[in-house]
Amino acid sequence: MSPLHVTRTLPEDATDAALRADVLSGLTVTPKWLPPKWFYDARGSELFERITELPEYYPTRAEREILATRSGEIAAASGARTLVELGSGSSEKTRYLIEALGSLTAYVPVDVSESALVQAGQALVEERPDLDVHALIADFTAPLSLPATPGPRLVAFLGGTIGNLLPDERAGFLASVRSLLAPGDGLLLGTDLVKDERVLVRAYDDAAGVTAAFNKNVLAVVDRELGADFDLDAFDHVALWNAEREWIEMRLRSRTAQTVKVPALNLAVDFAAGEELRTEVSAKFRREGVTAELAVAGLELTHWWTDEQGRFAVSLSVAR
Repeated sequence: MSPLHVTRTLPEDATDAALRADVLSGLTVTPKWLPPKWFYDARGSELFERITELPEYYPTRAEREILATRSGEIAAASGARTLVELGSGSSEKTRYLIEALGSLTAYVPVDVSESALVQAGQALVEERPDLDVHALIADFTAPLSLPATPGPRLVAFLGGTIGNLLPDERAGFLASVRSLLAPGDGLLLGTDLVKDERVLVRAYDDAAGVTAAFNKNVLAVVDRELGADFDLDAFDHVALWNAEREWIEMRLRSRTAQTVKVPALNLAVDFAAGEELRTEVSAKFRREGVTAELAVAGLELTHWWTDEQGRFAVSLSVAR
């Protein structure tokens, strides 16, 4: 059995430093914002798993349907010997690809969560003793250095997570991914598609209130890690469709005029009644837009798969 290789490129204190920097920059501007990566502590990850099972939240099911039915085609088109997954988490959906890629010899899951990486990586090592698993503890939004593994490489970025990046951030991210690839290597990208506004808003504002709890969890993280005194009940969950930019915005709306203290930053933050804090942007895409953004980064879209209802797409592009 091949051992699990674990490499850390994140400093031990990187998470704390990044949280401090984001809270300081996000809460001292107008409009206020916090990035969505801070949803995902243990509680937030549990809530998101519940969201993926909700009837209103279609993206996870739609993407899984594509991977379950099209992995053979993806494998044939890519011919990958190394699979790199950005933001791998539990690697659950990726198993369709791993099983289909008959020539696969190496898997490189990349995530900031060491516990998730090690747990998923160890399970794969036990199931696939022929597979070299190189777990990389890293932030995929920063420049990466991948282990030496055989080509061709297929980088997978699934879940529609690219929609959480603003346009300039997406351009930088795609250029960074392209820099990891040799000509003929591929990028497998999951993108949620533009659709009826009512369907989109329901997916981010479910009847059971799970997404509301998930949204407010970012405040709980700041309270716990930085000693802040956010009262979660003093904020309402808001999900809005921005038709001009074709993205969903999740916000937290202050119910009253209030001041929140963040002792770790020696910061006091004033909120007016009704003032909103943006916590997530989730862009939705059209094929022509995806093709154009990939082309700017030096990637040519060659294959496009959707679920049966046309709600979500997984595309394969090739480095030129």
